[in-house]
Amino acid sequence: MPTPILPSRPVAAGLPRAAALVAAGLLAGCQVFDDRADAPRRPSGVSPEYSGRAPAVASQEMDTAAAAAGRATILLQQGMYEQALAEFERAIESNPNLTVAYIGAGDIYRQQGDYDKAAERYGEACQVEPRNFTAQYSHGLMLQLLDRVSESVRAYLRALSIRPDDFNSNLNLGIAFLQLKEPGEALPYAERAVQIDGKNAPARINLGAVYAAIARHEDAVTEYQQAAELVELSAPLLLNLADSLGKAGRNEEMVNTLEQLARTEPTAVGYERLGSGLFRLRRYDESIASFRKGLDIDPNHFPALNGVAVCLLNQWVWSNQQDEPARREALDSLRRSLQIERNQPKIMELLGRYQ
Repeated sequence: MPTPILPSRPVAAGLPRAAALVAAGLLAGCQVFDDRADAPRRPSGVSPEYSGRAPAVASQEMDTAAAAAGRATILLQQGMYEQALAEFERAIESNPNLTVAYIGAGDIYRQQGDYDKAAERYGEACQVEPRNFTAQYSHGLMLQLLDRVSESVRAYLRALSIRPDDFNSNLNLGIAFLQLKEPGEALPYAERAVQIDGKNAPARINLGAVYAAIARHEDAVTEYQQAAELVELSAPLLLNLADSLGKAGRNEEMVNTLEQLARTEPTAVGYERLGSGLFRLRRYDESIASFRKGLDIDPNHFPALNGVAVCLLNQWVWSNQQDEPARREALDSLRRSLQIERNQPKIMELLGRYQ
């Protein structure tokens, strides 16, 4: 499966001002509460908890909650996050129907890295006000970061039922379906994210990953190349691009891409893929040298061990089966590979055939 760009985990270095608390990173970020027309509304009515009480008592407690939420806003502006959290929690206790208090508390928990508690508060906000976009999107983001991906899908779908053209919701939903190995379901959301913001590199990369997962490799190459024009080249991007180039039969370009990766950010995976590309081009000496460079970086990278073994077995065959040192080293490489990863039926077959 090609590598998507997953939602970022917020840093705990400090919260922005209360009017726009956002998660740090490429994919997060939504308004919590402000005075714009699309800000979450305060639900009308009184929680069932207040049933049977005198209206004046219920009204007093609602006013207490609103005052606590107001103090929390001021404290956030002053950078006093723990005190603000305490005020949001006090507001929730006074009025369990105050959506902005749940979202405000959830944002602080999220920035603190307490994703379980943040997901709980966002989920409660969703129960209080199901049509609140911020609550639904933020709940989905936390569930995704907690690896509760199936649940995050449902939350993102609810968010998109409110704002169908939200970029982050479409992007993250596409990623979630990729995580669930359902690229066909991911496709419309990944494409929609690119339609909304064609200049966003992660959106291009994730659409490329979706295309690659459904074997549309020429389309994947196009998306990866578009992303490469928008962002500094990275190992995951170059590996994804090289993989789709190879599967599209564009082996020279695959090798050129992987040679670029080897110059800028050498990795065991990169050298192993480069070795495979060179083998396809019948550049056998360079191929085995590349596999060995991968093993110098990571001696336990079993695909590189397999690559060395295949090169050596071919060398033995081309010697009219006279090069016994090559055959023995090849078999040793296959055995080491199987010790690292036993679930390799083709390698077991190869070992049985030549030992």
